[in-house]
Amino acid sequence: MPEGFILDGITLPDGRDNLSVAVADGRIVAIGDADAMPTLPRFPAGGALLVPGFTEAHIHLDKAMILGRCPICEGTLSEAVRLTAAAKRAFTEEDVHARGSTVLEMAVRAGTQRMRSFVEVDPRAGLRSFAALKRLRAEWADLIELQICAFAQEGLTQEPETLDLLAEALAAGADLVGGCPYTDRDPVAHVGLIFDLGQRFGVDVDFHADFDLDPEGSILPEICAQTEARGWQGRVTVGHATKFAAFPPDRRERIAAQMAAAGVGLVVLPATDSFLNGNRDDPLRPRGIAPATAIARQGVTVALATNNVQNPFTPFGDASLLRMAGLYANLDQLASDADLRRVFGMITEAPARLIRLDQPVPEPGAQADFILLDAPSPEAAVRGNAAIVAVVKGGRLRLWSPRPALIRGM
Repeated sequence: MPEGFILDGITLPDGRDNLSVAVADGRIVAIGDADAMPTLPRFPAGGALLVPGFTEAHIHLDKAMILGRCPICEGTLSEAVRLTAAAKRAFTEEDVHARGSTVLEMAVRAGTQRMRSFVEVDPRAGLRSFAALKRLRAEWADLIELQICAFAQEGLTQEPETLDLLAEALAAGADLVGGCPYTDRDPVAHVGLIFDLGQRFGVDVDFHADFDLDPEGSILPEICAQTEARGWQGRVTVGHATKFAAFPPDRRERIAAQMAAAGVGLVVLPATDSFLNGNRDDPLRPRGIAPATAIARQGVTVALATNNVQNPFTPFGDASLLRMAGLYANLDQLASDADLRRVFGMITEAPARLIRLDQPVPEPGAQADFILLDAPSPEAAVRGNAAIVAVVKGGRLRLWSPRPALIRGM
C-alpha cells in the first residue's frame, strides 16, 4: 500500500463530513476539502468515520484459542483456572506464538492498534509463553503496539518460585507485572508482593481482582491503600471487579471514590464476566458485570476489553473491541447517544490512558495512526457493530476494505 495517499469522503466525530484526509511521511498533512489536497493516490472512503484506532487494555494471548484442549463441563471460573493450568504445561513457544499471531491478526483487522497482553509466568509455563510474546511484540510492531504484563495467575504465597520467574521476565523485557489475589491463600500478601516487584523494576501493576458476586471480602480497598502508600497513583489497573455488581449503591460509590482518589483504573470484561458469573440453574441469573458507566461517573478511568478468546474463560470471541462495546451497552441497558459515545470512549481514549500508550488524535501534524468505520458517528458504530473500512498505521494504509457493492436484480 502507498506511503502517501488521500482518503476522500470521510466523516469526523464532530459531524463534519465529505472531507478528505491526506497522509504523507507518516503523518496527517491535511484534513479538509478534496480540492485543497496535495497530489497523491486517492481512495474513496464513502462517508466512513475517521477515529483513533482502538486500544485493548486486557487480553491473554498466551491462552487464547485452546478450546479443543479444554472440554468445558461446568462453565465456572474455578474450572477455567483448573483446565488452563493443566493445558499450559504442554504449551510450547511455537504453539503460543502461532495462537497469539492468530489473535493479533483478528485484533488488527478489527481496528486495534495498541494492546496490553498478560502472559502467565509460573513453574508450569516457565518463560516459554513470555518468549513467544516477546517475538510477537517485535514481529507485529508495524501494525500494533504490544505491551507485555508478566502475570501470576495461580498465586504467589503458596508458590514462591513464581516470584523469581516474574522478576526474570521483568529483567528480560516485560513491560509491567500483574497479579491475581483471589487465587492466593493470602490475598493481601499477594498484592504487596506484586507492588514490591513493580517498585523494584519501576513498572506499572495490573491486578485481576474481586471476580465473583459476593459483596464481602473486596481486595480493592487494599489495592487503593497500597497504591497511595507507595506513590503508584496512575500506574495501577484492576480487571474484572465484578463485586461492584453486588455492592449496595452506597458501597459502590464509596469504593469507586477510593479508586478515583488513588488513581486506580478499572477494566470491565463483558464477555468473560457475564459468561462465568451467576448460577446457571437460577432463571433470574445476574448479568455479572461491573457497571462501567456508573463507576466512571465517580471519576474512575474505566475501559472495556476482550480478556480471553475461545478458551475455558470465554468460549467465543474474535478480538473485536467494537463488538465488546456493543455487548456491554446491551448488558448495561444503555440507549442514549451520549451513553453510547461514552462507551466508545471506553475502547479508545480511556484504555490508552490506562495502559499509558499514546493515542494520536487524528489531526494535521499528528502521527497517522487511525481507522475508518462504516458509520456516521461513534454511537452509531457501537449500535451497529460497524465494519472496518480502513486501518492506517505508521502512515501506511494497512487495510482497505470499502463497503462491497450489492448486486440487485434477477
